[in-house]
Amino acid sequence: MEETVFTSAIEGMKLMKSDHDEILTKPFLDVCKMLLPILDKFGAAMAVVKSDINGNITRLDSKYTENPTRFNYLYALVQAEVETKTAKNSSSCTNGLLWLTRAMDFLVELFRNLYQHQDWTMQQACNDSYGKTLKKWHGWIASSSFTVAIKLVPDRKKFMEVIASKGDTYADMDRFCESFSPVLAQIHKFLVSYISIRLPKL
Repeated sequence: MEETVFTSAIEGMKLMKSDHDEILTKPFLDVCKMLLPILDKFGAAMAVVKSDINGNITRLDSKYTENPTRFNYLYALVQAEVETKTAKNSSSCTNGLLWLTRAMDFLVELFRNLYQHQDWTMQQACNDSYGKTLKKWHGWIASSSFTVAIKLVPDRKKFMEVIASKGDTYADMDRFCESFSPVLAQIHKFLVSYISIRLPKL
């Protein structure tokens, strides 16, 4: 089967869970990293989103690297902070995981829109995705900045040409969303049920 820009992420997700259905830290972060080159193709429009994602990946990866055995499972990063009562700090790994997951929600919804609504413009796809995901967590300033940035998105046809390959890009886009979405939902469920987290808006 011919590869696409989503192939590495799809393959990476096969390594993401243990035999007990627990999310593994390193494979999860690796899959998130694999989306960054795709974000580059959006140019300046996604610069802030990419920076936030990269920053949160780095934060979580740094903690993981301190003790790979202890933090082999993703939730262990949160559990350690709950024990030390630091989970709700703005610089915590818990906060980083929350915002990384929210950003991934946005990207999954965006790719899903591009696949399901092939008649939509890129701006339509981005605005709809933002409205369904990140917008409810953003304050007025962050929301306004995002709205302005979205106006800089590339033309849909040109974007698809840039990420095109010999493989079926749309099919892999759909496959990626269907596989990754349940993982993100699982993380959100854990964060809410484990620590009833209610962090402030940006």
